[in-house]
Amino acid sequence: MSSPDLEAMYSHRFDDAHKAQMNGVWRAIIDVTLQRWIGRDAAVLDVGAGYCTFINQVAAGRKVAVDANPHNARHAAADVEFIAASSLRDADLGGRFDVAFMSNFLEHLPDSDSVLAMLADVRAVMKPGGRLIVLQPNFALVGPAYFDFIDHKTILTDRSLVEALELSGFRVVHLKRRFMPYTSVGSRLPFASWLVRLYLHLPFAQFLMGKQTLAVAEVAG
Repeated sequence: MSSPDLEAMYSHRFDDAHKAQMNGVWRAIIDVTLQRWIGRDAAVLDVGAGYCTFINQVAAGRKVAVDANPHNARHAAADVEFIAASSLRDADLGGRFDVAFMSNFLEHLPDSDSVLAMLADVRAVMKPGGRLIVLQPNFALVGPAYFDFIDHKTILTDRSLVEALELSGFRVVHLKRRFMPYTSVGSRLPFASWLVRLYLHLPFAQFLMGKQTLAVAEVAG
């Protein structure tokens, strides 16, 4: 998909109000859950960074965002290095990383072979003992709504995600099968930052509403 097509699709899907709302959502997710896995002096790579809502707000020593849509560079904060590239092999990353992050990304790849190739490329740019954090819609929990978005192509469950990570040279150290709700697009659920913080402290709410899986894996060997 070309960058003009990506720009049109995501402008249609996410209006300015939604983008602003998601900044607060990601602030809560980072503060309550994700930052514990990321050292404040770490070099962090955000793969498929989109509007940079994660990488802009995480505390880290170096922050690099890679995305296929060059227009998303305008969303990157001043301390974020934005690289427009359709693959990590095409990106001059300028070093290796302590932490890599992917959110709602792997399902956009064309097939399972592409998922394995992407994970291998991520592993290749990580430091020994580096950590990969993946937030991923879980088809086993979402069902047919997984394909409510035209660019969702590859089915992944928590089990196939773990298998893919292990086949790619990672060791899963944390897996939360039910983490975040599937999507905020068109949802009637409130997504105020304080409600997200409350949700993240309520395991029962996550059991009822969580449709995305959180996996944390470390480079094996």
